[in-house]
Amino acid sequence: MSFHGTLGWRKRLPDREEFAAVLALRHGAQIQARIAAGVVGVMGLGGLGSAVAVALVRIGIGKLLLADYDAVELSNLNRQHYFADQIGLPKTVALRDTLLRINPYVSLETINERLSEERIPFLFQGVDVLVECFDDPVMKPAALRAALTGLAGVGYVGASGMAGFGDNNRIVTRRIHPRVYLVGDGEAEVGPNQGLMAPRVGIAAHHQANQALRLLLGADEES
Repeated sequence: MSFHGTLGWRKRLPDREEFAAVLALRHGAQIQARIAAGVVGVMGLGGLGSAVAVALVRIGIGKLLLADYDAVELSNLNRQHYFADQIGLPKTVALRDTLLRINPYVSLETINERLSEERIPFLFQGVDVLVECFDDPVMKPAALRAALTGLAGVGYVGASGMAGFGDNNRIVTRRIHPRVYLVGDGEAEVGPNQGLMAPRVGIAAHHQANQALRLLLGADEES
Protein backbone atom coordinates (compact mmCIF):
# COMPACT_ATOMS: atom_id res chain seq x y z
CA MET A 1 0.00 0.00 0.00
CA SER A 2 1.08 3.60 -0.50
CA PHE A 3 0.34 6.86 1.26
CA HIS A 4 -1.52 9.36 -0.92
CA GLY A 5 -1.44 12.78 0.74
CA THR A 6 -4.38 13.52 3.03
CA LEU A 7 -6.42 10.73 1.43
CA GLY A 8 -4.64 8.21 3.60
CA TRP A 9 -3.61 4.66 2.77
CA ARG A 10 -4.86 3.02 -0.38
CA LYS A 11 -4.24 -0.24 -2.19
CA ARG A 12 -2.83 -0.52 -5.71
CA LEU A 13 -4.88 0.81 -8.61
CA PRO A 14 -7.21 -1.86 -10.04
CA ASP A 15 -6.26 -2.89 -13.58
CA ARG A 16 -8.45 -2.59 -16.68
CA GLU A 17 -9.74 -6.15 -16.41
CA GLU A 18 -10.79 -5.65 -12.79
CA PHE A 19 -12.72 -2.50 -13.68
CA ALA A 20 -14.47 -4.32 -16.54
CA ALA A 21 -15.31 -7.35 -14.42
CA VAL A 22 -16.90 -5.29 -11.64
CA LEU A 23 -19.02 -3.29 -14.09
CA ALA A 24 -20.17 -6.45 -15.87
CA LEU A 25 -21.10 -7.98 -12.52
CA ARG A 26 -23.11 -4.97 -11.44
CA HIS A 27 -24.80 -4.16 -14.76
CA GLY A 28 -24.93 -7.54 -16.51
CA ALA A 29 -22.34 -8.72 -19.01
CA GLN A 30 -24.39 -8.14 -22.18
CA ILE A 31 -25.52 -4.68 -21.12
CA GLN A 32 -22.02 -3.70 -20.08
CA ALA A 33 -20.58 -4.87 -23.39
CA ARG A 34 -22.91 -2.46 -25.22
CA ILE A 35 -22.06 0.40 -22.86
CA ALA A 36 -18.34 -0.24 -23.31
CA ALA A 37 -18.76 -0.12 -27.09
CA GLY A 38 -20.60 3.21 -26.93
CA VAL A 39 -19.25 6.57 -28.08
CA VAL A 40 -20.93 9.71 -26.74
CA GLY A 41 -20.24 13.36 -27.53
CA VAL A 42 -20.86 16.03 -24.89
CA MET A 43 -21.16 19.64 -26.09
CA GLY A 44 -20.55 22.07 -23.24
CA LEU A 45 -18.89 21.05 -19.98
CA GLY A 46 -20.72 23.19 -17.45
CA GLY A 47 -23.29 22.07 -14.90
CA LEU A 48 -25.03 19.72 -17.30
CA GLY A 49 -22.10 18.49 -19.34
CA SER A 50 -19.69 17.82 -16.50
CA ALA A 51 -22.35 15.81 -14.62
CA VAL A 52 -23.34 13.89 -17.76
CA ALA A 53 -19.70 12.97 -18.35
CA VAL A 54 -19.16 11.83 -14.76
CA ALA A 55 -22.28 9.65 -14.86
CA LEU A 56 -21.31 8.02 -18.15
CA VAL A 57 -17.75 7.32 -17.06
CA ARG A 58 -19.02 5.75 -13.84
CA ILE A 59 -21.12 3.25 -15.81
CA GLY A 60 -18.19 2.32 -18.04
CA ILE A 61 -18.81 4.18 -21.30
CA GLY A 62 -16.31 3.25 -23.98
CA LYS A 63 -15.42 6.70 -25.26
CA LEU A 64 -16.38 10.32 -24.65
CA LEU A 65 -15.77 13.33 -26.88
CA LEU A 66 -15.76 16.39 -24.61
CA ALA A 67 -16.10 19.88 -26.08
CA ASP A 68 -15.83 23.29 -24.43
CA TYR A 69 -13.73 26.44 -24.92
CA ASP A 70 -14.06 27.94 -21.44
CA ALA A 71 -11.97 27.83 -18.27
CA VAL A 72 -13.04 26.88 -14.76
CA GLU A 73 -14.15 29.87 -12.66
CA LEU A 74 -15.07 30.25 -9.00
CA SER A 75 -18.67 30.94 -10.01
CA ASN A 76 -18.88 27.48 -11.62
CA LEU A 77 -18.34 25.56 -8.40
CA ASN A 78 -21.94 25.88 -7.16
CA ARG A 79 -23.15 23.39 -9.78
CA GLN A 80 -20.31 22.01 -11.90
CA HIS A 81 -18.03 19.01 -11.33
CA TYR A 82 -14.85 20.98 -10.74
CA PHE A 83 -12.70 21.77 -7.73
CA ALA A 84 -11.18 24.93 -6.27
CA ASP A 85 -7.67 23.89 -7.25
CA GLN A 86 -8.81 23.63 -10.89
CA ILE A 87 -9.83 27.29 -11.21
CA GLY A 88 -8.16 28.75 -14.30
CA LEU A 89 -7.71 25.44 -16.10
CA PRO A 90 -9.51 24.81 -19.38
CA LYS A 91 -12.65 22.83 -18.61
CA THR A 92 -11.56 20.15 -21.05
CA VAL A 93 -8.32 19.66 -19.12
CA ALA A 94 -9.89 19.81 -15.65
CA LEU A 95 -12.74 17.45 -16.47
CA ARG A 96 -10.43 15.01 -18.21
CA ASP A 97 -8.31 14.83 -15.06
CA THR A 98 -11.38 14.24 -12.89
CA LEU A 99 -12.79 11.54 -15.16
CA LEU A 100 -9.49 9.68 -15.28
CA ARG A 101 -9.46 9.60 -11.50
CA ILE A 102 -12.81 7.80 -11.66
CA ASN A 103 -11.76 5.36 -14.39
CA PRO A 104 -8.19 5.62 -15.66
CA TYR A 105 -8.98 3.35 -18.61
CA VAL A 106 -11.80 5.31 -20.25
CA SER A 107 -11.06 6.73 -23.70
CA LEU A 108 -11.41 10.53 -23.74
CA GLU A 109 -11.04 12.97 -26.61
CA THR A 110 -11.15 16.68 -25.80
CA ILE A 111 -12.13 19.51 -28.14
CA ASN A 112 -11.03 22.87 -26.76
CA GLU A 113 -12.84 25.25 -29.10
CA ARG A 114 -16.02 27.27 -29.39
CA LEU A 115 -18.39 25.05 -31.34
CA SER A 116 -20.37 26.23 -34.33
CA GLU A 117 -23.19 24.79 -36.41
CA GLU A 118 -20.73 24.19 -39.23
CA ARG A 119 -18.10 22.42 -37.11
CA ILE A 120 -20.33 20.10 -35.09
CA PRO A 121 -20.92 17.48 -37.83
CA PHE A 122 -17.19 17.34 -38.56
CA LEU A 123 -16.06 17.11 -34.93
CA PHE A 124 -18.60 14.52 -33.81
CA GLN A 125 -18.51 12.07 -36.70
CA GLY A 126 -18.60 8.54 -35.31
CA VAL A 127 -20.55 9.18 -32.11
CA ASP A 128 -23.59 7.08 -31.26
CA VAL A 129 -25.21 9.78 -29.13
CA LEU A 130 -24.68 13.54 -28.92
CA VAL A 131 -25.63 15.35 -25.70
CA GLU A 132 -26.26 19.11 -25.88
CA CYS A 133 -25.34 20.94 -22.67
CA PHE A 134 -24.96 24.55 -23.81
CA ASP A 135 -25.75 27.64 -21.75
CA ASP A 136 -25.98 29.73 -24.91
CA PRO A 137 -29.61 29.83 -26.14
CA VAL A 138 -28.42 30.57 -29.69
CA MET A 139 -26.30 27.42 -29.84
CA LYS A 140 -29.09 25.11 -28.70
CA PRO A 141 -31.13 25.25 -31.94
CA ALA A 142 -27.96 25.57 -34.02
CA ALA A 143 -26.55 22.35 -32.57
CA LEU A 144 -29.82 20.52 -33.15
CA ARG A 145 -29.88 21.62 -36.80
CA ALA A 146 -26.29 20.49 -37.21
CA ALA A 147 -27.03 17.07 -35.77
CA LEU A 148 -30.18 16.51 -37.80
CA THR A 149 -28.59 17.53 -41.09
CA GLY A 150 -25.00 16.36 -40.63
CA LEU A 151 -25.02 13.36 -38.27
CA ALA A 152 -27.34 10.77 -39.75
CA GLY A 153 -28.64 8.20 -37.29
CA VAL A 154 -27.09 9.80 -34.21
CA GLY A 155 -29.28 10.03 -31.11
CA TYR A 156 -29.54 13.54 -29.67
CA VAL A 157 -30.32 14.64 -26.11
CA GLY A 158 -30.85 18.33 -25.36
CA ALA A 159 -32.01 20.26 -22.31
CA SER A 160 -34.10 23.34 -21.53
CA GLY A 161 -35.54 24.58 -18.25
CA MET A 162 -33.88 23.57 -14.99
CA ALA A 163 -33.15 26.82 -13.15
CA GLY A 164 -34.07 27.53 -9.55
CA PHE A 165 -35.39 25.09 -6.96
CA GLY A 166 -38.76 24.14 -8.42
CA ASP A 167 -40.55 20.82 -8.25
CA ASN A 168 -38.22 17.89 -8.94
CA ASN A 169 -40.86 16.06 -10.93
CA ARG A 170 -41.42 18.90 -13.37
CA ILE A 171 -38.16 17.92 -15.03
CA VAL A 172 -39.02 15.27 -17.59
CA THR A 173 -37.58 13.69 -20.73
CA ARG A 174 -39.67 14.15 -23.87
CA ARG A 175 -39.17 12.63 -27.29
CA ILE A 176 -39.67 15.45 -29.80
CA HIS A 177 -38.35 13.72 -32.94
CA PRO A 178 -37.59 10.07 -33.78
CA ARG A 179 -34.00 10.54 -32.61
CA VAL A 180 -34.20 13.70 -30.48
CA TYR A 181 -35.01 13.94 -26.76
CA LEU A 182 -35.42 17.12 -24.69
CA VAL A 183 -34.91 17.20 -20.91
CA GLY A 184 -36.24 19.88 -18.54
CA ASP A 185 -39.43 21.57 -17.46
CA GLY A 186 -39.45 23.79 -20.54
CA GLU A 187 -40.14 26.86 -18.38
CA ALA A 188 -37.64 27.60 -15.60
CA GLU A 189 -35.12 29.96 -17.17
CA VAL A 190 -32.44 31.86 -15.28
CA GLY A 191 -33.70 35.07 -13.67
CA PRO A 192 -33.79 37.03 -10.39
CA ASN A 193 -33.77 34.60 -7.44
CA GLN A 194 -33.82 31.73 -9.93
CA GLY A 195 -30.23 30.84 -10.68
CA LEU A 196 -28.72 27.59 -11.84
CA MET A 197 -28.15 25.42 -8.76
CA ALA A 198 -26.57 22.00 -8.38
CA PRO A 199 -29.64 19.97 -7.29
CA ARG A 200 -31.95 20.79 -10.20
CA VAL A 201 -29.19 21.00 -12.80
CA GLY A 202 -28.03 17.61 -11.56
CA ILE A 203 -31.49 16.11 -11.97
CA ALA A 204 -31.59 17.30 -15.57
CA ALA A 205 -28.05 16.11 -16.27
CA HIS A 206 -28.83 12.64 -14.99
CA HIS A 207 -31.97 12.54 -17.13
CA GLN A 208 -29.69 13.30 -20.07
CA ALA A 209 -27.14 10.66 -19.09
CA ASN A 210 -29.84 8.04 -18.61
CA GLN A 211 -31.40 8.88 -21.98
CA ALA A 212 -27.99 8.54 -23.62
CA LEU A 213 -27.71 5.14 -21.96
CA ARG A 214 -31.16 4.12 -23.20
CA LEU A 215 -30.18 5.09 -26.73
CA LEU A 216 -26.98 3.06 -26.52
CA LEU A 217 -28.97 0.04 -25.32
CA GLY A 218 -31.74 0.46 -27.89
CA ALA A 219 -34.33 0.79 -25.14
CA ASP A 220 -36.57 3.14 -27.15
CA GLU A 221 -36.34 1.46 -30.55
CA GLU A 222 -39.88 0.08 -30.42
CA SER A 223 -41.42 3.39 -29.30
